[in-house]
Amino acid sequence: MRIKMFNYFNGSLSRGFVSLYCGRMIQYIGHGLIVLFIPIYLLTVYNGRIELVLLFYLIGHLTYGLFLPLGVQSLNKIGLRKSLIISNFLFAGYFVCLFLLEYQVLAFSLLALLVLMLSRTMFWLPYHTDLAKFTDKANRGKSISLLWATYSLLAVIIPVISGFLIGRFGYTLVFILAIIIYLISIIAYVTLPRTKERYSWGYLETFQRFFSRKNKKLVLANMANGAENAVSIIIWPIFIWQILKGNYFAVGAISSLIVLATIAIQLGIGHYTDKLDKRKMIHWGSFLYASGWLAKVFVATSFQVFIVGTYHSFTQIFKDTPFDALNYELLSDHGHFIDEYTVLKEIAVQWGKVLVLVIAIAVVLNFSINWTFALAALASLFITLL
Repeated sequence: MRIKMFNYFNGSLSRGFVSLYCGRMIQYIGHGLIVLFIPIYLLTVYNGRIELVLLFYLIGHLTYGLFLPLGVQSLNKIGLRKSLIISNFLFAGYFVCLFLLEYQVLAFSLLALLVLMLSRTMFWLPYHTDLAKFTDKANRGKSISLLWATYSLLAVIIPVISGFLIGRFGYTLVFILAIIIYLISIIAYVTLPRTKERYSWGYLETFQRFFSRKNKKLVLANMANGAENAVSIIIWPIFIWQILKGNYFAVGAISSLIVLATIAIQLGIGHYTDKLDKRKMIHWGSFLYASGWLAKVFVATSFQVFIVGTYHSFTQIFKDTPFDALNYELLSDHGHFIDEYTVLKEIAVQWGKVLVLVIAIAVVLNFSINWTFALAALASLFITLL
């Protein structure tokens, strides 16, 4: 069954994509309420020690990357749709563990990492597999753009609300809201059509394929993407918070303004992604995006945060839209091995994050935190290998 939607798409959208889109957007509302502030929250719980925050994320990505080939074996029995549903309960449990960190830091840090590893395993493989299956080549770029444009629209509103709520009431309310919204998103995933995919590689075979020369470009490009993404999600919010002297509302507001300044062009980029050479777009987008990271090294005021952040968000569209579209295109080309190659992609992303976080810990212990942005700039250039 396919659903007509605007004149933006060639033909109509599959019912599976619509269900996946609705579930992910509801999730993002809950996720958006807290994700920007999780690194800052961890920084306060860990008594201002940035290296411990980075270590928390490092362990999370390392364990997920190592466990994933083993964990996906269980998906053969559970199925992709049920796995997505279960993952939302687990993500809600992860937020509960984070909320309880201040009561017993070590115990709940370890429990949070365990639950996060399981929730990621249950969610990302089915999500990426279904997204590749439920989008076709004619509309894949525009479908990715629709996702990104909606993310951006929500990101205009949610950080301001979240920053206000945390500044006024503390973290308790946003954690509760995030948990409730994640559970509501299950309704959309229940409507997903069943898809039949069976993960056929063993644990050792997965890593043999991972290190195979045949998959070198896929692995290195996604490692690079994971590396710069880790700096963006973990270190940049802490950096903004420090510049704005711990003002939660200001952090949310300036993040929203940055998104508002770039949202209008997203759907247009998706339209051209399906017509133009994606690799050329990735090449130029990555170069421009890397220049944005280098500019962030020298940011020192809130006005500079806005100007450089806006430019960086603008260039990110030119990088991420064709990169994601080409990624899903390559995955879908593997037919019945789509879930196996999705696992390779996911492992590569996690190892890229682990690598950059190891280096980032050394950087923050010996230099200023903003020099980690140079690492992200370097990683961005390797995305062109895809």
